[in-house]
Amino acid sequence: MRSFLSIFLLLFMSCGNGQNNSATKPEIANAEPVEVPAQDGLERAYFSSGCFWCVEAIYESVQGVEEAVSGYAGGHTKNPTYEESNTGRTGHAESVEVIYDPDVVDFRTLVRVYFGSQDPTQVNGQGPDIGSQYRSIVFYQNQEQKEIIEEVKAEVAEKYDEPIAAEILPFQKFWKAEAYHQNYEESHPENPYIQNVSIPRINRFKNKFPELLKEGAH
Repeated sequence: MRSFLSIFLLLFMSCGNGQNNSATKPEIANAEPVEVPAQDGLERAYFSSGCFWCVEAIYESVQGVEEAVSGYAGGHTKNPTYEESNTGRTGHAESVEVIYDPDVVDFRTLVRVYFGSQDPTQVNGQGPDIGSQYRSIVFYQNQEQKEIIEEVKAEVAEKYDEPIAAEILPFQKFWKAEAYHQNYEESHPENPYIQNVSIPRINRFKNKFPELLKEGAH
């Protein structure tokens, strides 16, 4: 029974229920990036790679990251909700805003964490979460960040036979997700999705990058 339940969870459970595979609109891909100014010495970076519950927890385990916030980015609608984004019709992907101290962890390292904490070849999804709202995106705010992303992506590509799926897009706007999504992995350790999908993914990341973890995050 326990084995059957695990199979059921992996096949039928996901962070959400969307199935639409709408692509990024050209006007978004070709827009000028918006640069977010540093505040109190902290900078911000934006990433999408599947369910934001897991991505948030991964980045919050990294030295130099003050906070990671779940939300939506990459789409063409304003004030998206979880339900709307899960239809795939808003163009938004579940994303995280990573607030970090650049004196402790640099942007290149955050990009390495990004590619190293997922299956970078999976298109329009991550694990059991399928749909454009779970697609992989790395957002850049200036030309320097874009070049860093492209360099790390090329390095990662050498390790795989399949193409790297992540889009590289100019950052435009981050919409914070509903309050109940924030710190979800920490607040809901009993959730079957967290136990069967998120925690194994987080542990794979921790085993791969032990030198980047905060004290006590091992």
